[in-house]
Amino acid sequence: MKQRVLLLKPARTSSREALGDYEAWFQARVGHLADFHPVELHAGEAPPSANRFDAIIMSGSPRSVMDADDSMARAGDFMVEAADAGIPVLGVCFGHQLLAWRLGGVVLRNPRGRELGTISVTLTEAGRGDPLFHGLPPVISVQSTHEDHVEPLPGSAVLLATTAHTPVQAFAHGPRLRAVQFHPEMDRASTRWVVRDEKLALSEAERRRIHDAVHDTPWGARLLENFLSRF
Repeated sequence: MKQRVLLLKPARTSSREALGDYEAWFQARVGHLADFHPVELHAGEAPPSANRFDAIIMSGSPRSVMDADDSMARAGDFMVEAADAGIPVLGVCFGHQLLAWRLGGVVLRNPRGRELGTISVTLTEAGRGDPLFHGLPPVISVQSTHEDHVEPLPGSAVLLATTAHTPVQAFAHGPRLRAVQFHPEMDRASTRWVVRDEKLALSEAERRRIHDAVHDTPWGARLLENFLSRF
């Protein structure tokens, strides 16, 4: 039987007309394991009871956690409380930053600029032993697009993955809460769309270089499979 996954959406994707919205991306990756039930937080929709679902994921967003309002704070509390109650929770990009903030960490604009395209992420010793990264190599290629980052990590959290550009790429908090700065739900097409069509402060040469280097990898889907099967 497929799992019921509550997908909390702080925004919609700007590429939804061409490529679908976040729920379509997650469904394409792990639709064989789960059905995703989106909640449009950005439109004022409140999440239903967490105990109706097998897992909870919060997607990315073009919004910044530094501008989070009361509704986003409540969503962060909702996820932390769900994880404390034993429901697996995964924060992705904005979701990762929101969880870190609600747990006592700090979210700032990354002084090294936007991290964009297909990147290589290195697992820490804790990450190599964590079920989220079960069966993955110590260095994985994944898709990324973000300007903000977590610094420092909440004291109660464990660092699972890192890059030189963004030291906090993934963390664990207790047995059921995990968060990743990168985008396991994105593929070559969606990442290239962001590089090509988003209004980004890039030269044409830099945009072309990043665009042409984007490639599909298996590790985002494997991570989502681990989240759904090992938590």
